[in-house]
Amino acid sequence: MDTVKRLYKEAKELFNDRTAEYFAQPLDDNLFEWHFTVRGPPDSDFASGVYHGRIILPTEYPMKPPSIIMLTPNGRFEVNKKICLSISGHHPESWQPSWSIRTALLAIIGFMPTEGLGAIGSLDYPSEERKTLAVKSQNWCCPSCGQITKLLKTEDSNHKESEANKEAKELAKQIRFKETNSESTEDKSTPIPTVSEATTTSTEPNEATVQTTEQTVDQTVEQNNTSDTDPQLIHRSVSVTHSNPIMTANVTANVTLRTNINLDSGSRLTNYLIAFIVLALAFLLFRRFFLL
Repeated sequence: MDTVKRLYKEAKELFNDRTAEYFAQPLDDNLFEWHFTVRGPPDSDFASGVYHGRIILPTEYPMKPPSIIMLTPNGRFEVNKKICLSISGHHPESWQPSWSIRTALLAIIGFMPTEGLGAIGSLDYPSEERKTLAVKSQNWCCPSCGQITKLLKTEDSNHKESEANKEAKELAKQIRFKETNSESTEDKSTPIPTVSEATTTSTEPNEATVQTTEQTVDQTVEQNNTSDTDPQLIHRSVSVTHSNPIMTANVTANVTLRTNINLDSGSRLTNYLIAFIVLALAFLLFRRFFLL
């Protein structure tokens, strides 16, 4: 009920305070859909244009923002598509309940000369094409509202209308400034590590692994100087450890495995020699006793 009263009040104010810059009224059969007309801001590619569109209001208005759809080709906003503005439904976090439909109209005028920056529903047509569309817009006719140029008061240079243009520009600046501040605050709240910090963090574990592996390899080499371990293999293993710490575990395992194999081979050879000596002694003793 409060929403309906609010919309009736705004419709009455906009009808009684009709200007040459903007006008909006609800449809006869739907209080939550409005059609608006705005004149292009002066000193811009849209100066000679008149633009028409729709405003779709939620039932929770003014607690939630409206959706804005442009109907007249303009080169700044796509037609028949909800456009992304700080005062539209795409950014409910930026909307303030104290704002009104008049605020939305002023914001549209103020945002038209700004860059789209890839926002939803934004266009970046060349200047000449925008000027051409501005001239063509003067003959644009809405099926529901008729000739859109007749919806605005005759353009003149009275004080009230010039103040409306100034207000539109100031509102656009304030909204953009607010967006910039909020983005800066979010950036500050999430610290980004410096290059040196990131490098230190990522390399410290690897350096510890390298040192541990070097000690393991050195100890293995010293303990097995008498074995037939290939020195070139150990040298290559240590070199790989320095150049690629991720491979240190595999290198250590390979060196240890090769050393164990060499030790097993030496043990078997010793056993063979002992057995041979025992057999030789037994043969000599047997021969000596047999000859006697």
